[in-house]
Amino acid sequence: MQYAGGEYRKLLGAARITQSMSRTGECLDNALIESFFASLKKELVHRERFKTRVQAKAAIFEYIEVFYNRQRRHSAIGYQTPAQAYETMTWKSAA
Repeated sequence: MQYAGGEYRKLLGAARITQSMSRTGECLDNALIESFFASLKKELVHRERFKTRVQAKAAIFEYIEVFYNRQRRHSAIGYQTPAQAYETMTWKSAA
């Protein structure tokens, strides 16, 4: 589903959610999501050939939920995994 797509926008409207996004061509306004999609393409999509949509969806789900969100080191958080960064923040706030 595309976040600028008509059906998605209708769902947001029905839930009384105001969508915030920049104009077309303003990639710096969406730097984090642009970076995510660049990583997804470079690290998974352009390296694999999927035979079916089901296979592609499963691989993308695993990339996001298992690798990207739990194991991949991110430069924005000091080259830690999200779990390490969370633990660091938790210990700092407890101190």
